[in-house]
Amino acid sequence: MNDAQGESTVYLSLGANLGDRERRLEEANRRLAEAELDILASSSIYETEPVDYRDQPWFLNQVLRVSTKLAPQALLRQCLKIESEMGRQRLIAKGPRIIDIDILLYENLIIETQGESALIIPHPRLHLRRFVLEPLCELVPDGVHPGLGKSFRQLLEELTDNAQVQKYGHSCS
Repeated sequence: MNDAQGESTVYLSLGANLGDRERRLEEANRRLAEAELDILASSSIYETEPVDYRDQPWFLNQVLRVSTKLAPQALLRQCLKIESEMGRQRLIAKGPRIIDIDILLYENLIIETQGESALIIPHPRLHLRRFVLEPLCELVPDGVHPGLGKSFRQLLEELTDNAQVQKYGHSCS
């Protein structure tokens, strides 16, 4: 919820499956903190099997709750900039990546823009992915999906995605 200073609460998903995956998440956390985002909470790190494009290494995933004054489009640009600076290349759709930073939720807003920097919030596949819902439920189990009207815990319980998702060790922040 926006506070008096115009800060918005946002949930971001981080994922990496190339190189030193844990170090990539740590670096993304650091870069986000340097980019006008205040990291309020971070989930555990989860090791997850690939979804969609399966012939690739397993991922490490994490969800962050952040506070920011950046508007949604500006936040998207910042996330894409960090991905690019960290060496992200988009060679195969849903393929291997050094880092992936997705905006899951921005307050309770529902946003859908078209064009080169298209933005859809809530993330259009949030409710279909165990590797997102497990860590999100750590941070906000009773939060409600703005478009579906169901709690994240309920969405996780109803999920038919059987992809393997397991805690990886410790959280980075």
